[in-house]
Amino acid sequence: MTDYKSLFTGKGNTPQAPASHLTPPRYRLLLVDDEPGIVNALRRVFRQENYEIVTANSGQDGLARLAEGPVQLVISDFMMPGINGAQFLREVKQRSPDTIRIMLTGHANTDAVMGAINEGAVYKFILKPWNDDDLRVTVALALEQFDLITRNRALKTENAQKAKEISALSKLAATHRSRLGIMLHKKNLLSSAQLQELTLLQERRSEPMIALLLEKDWVEERKIRKLLTSDLLIEEVQLPEFAIDPVLTEIIPRSFCSRQLVVPLKLQGRHLMIAMADPLDEGLVDEVRFTAGLDLQIVTADVAAIRKKIDEVYGSGSDVDFKELETLIASPDPYEGIEIVIEDDDGARLEDLLRETEAPPAIRLANAIIIEAIRLGASDIHIQPRTKSVVVRYRIDGVLIDKIQIPHQQHQSLVSRLKIMSELDISERRHPQDGRITVKTPMRMVDLRISTLPTINGEKVVMRILDRNSAVHSLANLGFSPVDLPRVTDMVARPQGIILATGPTGSGKTTTLYSLLQHDATPDKNYVTIEDPVEYYLDMAGQVLVREKIGLTFPSVLRALLRQDPDVILLGEIRDFETAEVAFHAALTGHLVYSTLHTNSAVATIARLFDLGLKPYVVASALEGIIAQRLVRQVCPKCREAVAADPALRRRLGGDYAGIQQTFRGRGCTDCHGTGYKGRVALYEVLTMDDELRDCIGSGASVLEIRRKVRGKGLRGIGQHGLEKVQAGITTLDEILRVLGPQAGESS
Repeated sequence: MTDYKSLFTGKGNTPQAPASHLTPPRYRLLLVDDEPGIVNALRRVFRQENYEIVTANSGQDGLARLAEGPVQLVISDFMMPGINGAQFLREVKQRSPDTIRIMLTGHANTDAVMGAINEGAVYKFILKPWNDDDLRVTVALALEQFDLITRNRALKTENAQKAKEISALSKLAATHRSRLGIMLHKKNLLSSAQLQELTLLQERRSEPMIALLLEKDWVEERKIRKLLTSDLLIEEVQLPEFAIDPVLTEIIPRSFCSRQLVVPLKLQGRHLMIAMADPLDEGLVDEVRFTAGLDLQIVTADVAAIRKKIDEVYGSGSDVDFKELETLIASPDPYEGIEIVIEDDDGARLEDLLRETEAPPAIRLANAIIIEAIRLGASDIHIQPRTKSVVVRYRIDGVLIDKIQIPHQQHQSLVSRLKIMSELDISERRHPQDGRITVKTPMRMVDLRISTLPTINGEKVVMRILDRNSAVHSLANLGFSPVDLPRVTDMVARPQGIILATGPTGSGKTTTLYSLLQHDATPDKNYVTIEDPVEYYLDMAGQVLVREKIGLTFPSVLRALLRQDPDVILLGEIRDFETAEVAFHAALTGHLVYSTLHTNSAVATIARLFDLGLKPYVVASALEGIIAQRLVRQVCPKCREAVAADPALRRRLGGDYAGIQQTFRGRGCTDCHGTGYKGRVALYEVLTMDDELRDCIGSGASVLEIRRKVRGKGLRGIGQHGLEKVQAGITTLDEILRVLGPQAGESS
């Protein structure tokens, strides 16, 4: 149990001397608040701590104090004259990234605060009035994290310096180290001039001598192998006979093996068998012995076989070295690992499994893949086994991108690690499995929804990333057109009925519903959500997580919820008749219900409700509105440029798209990772109900009749909204074609 009292000087187990008699303070704290009483109260909280306290009465004054010297931690109010607390802490982050930033306030703009948290500008958000002991512990833990970040950076700098030194030693050792050329000269297979040329070439290129020999084609490799085995009695092995343990890839990295033409074969105790194309390279032998820290058994093999074995063991064409993966991902989080948050009561069994599978390669690889996905802002992670390798793919802004290749030898251990993290059956590889896990990095907490699927090449794993710190957008920021926004606002203001958001998976339906839920939310109403999984966390709402394995299904939870006196209900998804029946019954009995359906358009949603088995009069009476939507990528604002519209795309989209003459695109820059797109925006189709339309639906009219009625009322299709976004330079014709297809012009 951590003794938090030991983290700060004023509350230890032994009597403390006054701060003035202690050693010079290690930490400098900046307190910023426009109320002198608050500043004095904060001073009193830390009066027994060995901190240097600096104060400021505004954000501008705080930046001036920051410029006077290093500050380890800042505590700032939100409501201040001039620049507010969120703006001030963002500026502090820019000027002093390592400084820990805490916001202390009693009334804050939620969007501004959540925006600051998501940007990493705020470490903690603490409400007034505060508890003195809690505040002191929070500050002490934050300063401890500051020390960890500082030490971590120092270690990385030290490691980089050591890597440079090792590289320099390696290059130095490559010169005049192989006796192969001298032996061939003595056997009259190389002339003196050829030997001299080889030596100079090796000094210049730092490549193995045997590679240079074969490049020059001066001596047949068959003759070299015969000399090594017959005259020097060096054992020649057949590499296809060796099944190499993946753990050996952690001892010697791929880049070294490829450069020096070596491959590790077998490890027994402290003895490592290694195949070398040039076993007479004494400098290389010493380098491997030093790097691995093991005794070596040297054997030889031909160059082609070694290169083939390297591709087999490390992955063909992969540029990713597992020891170098940590450097590759360049995670901004202060810690390189992640913490598993076990939310189930059954934790003992999982802990045992974790101890049994504490294989460093699998753990580091799993952590690195997850952290890299969070850094890139990916929504999904795909681990897809293929014939020759396993590809890790990230869905970024709705598009899958290949990021990492790993060898098949690492695949099963990686899948097992992910299964254990999500409490799945690691012995079951024949059936699909679903699970979830909560992981925590020092700066954020995310939920992962994990699905496994057996394929002919091995188990495929897909992970959906749900960020707990994601802020709920306001209706005005969702991207509704000026025509649709008032209609949506009126829809939300109704006291009862059901409102549906529709679209394919990943189209932002839940985000839209949460924005509707939060719009004009008041404390005098009871808000409840039923989801699988919970994608946003709201303090104002009671949120229920569906768990079908234990019988906690959508219909059962919804029935129980109706006895909880709800006013507004958010139902994650309508999947079947039972759920639809209970949801529409709730809407008919005086509740406002939000939910989602997987349909392609607003009119198709009505047809889907009929298909589920709902009566037309029930749909007509309860339904208040339908919002059909899609997500398209936005043109990167930093590399945006005007271009002439592609005639072929205009013709293919048709309709009003055919008249577009100029569009915008992104050239590709570091900010958008060379894609030309950054972020996504929604396209909407909003259908609101009126008496005429209710009568049409309730009378049992066909879908065709309903569609004609809706079009006669001037419904703006998704294609029309997409056209507006293209004309405004927000997205491109390519994106419209990718998301809406060639029929986009028909709905414009």
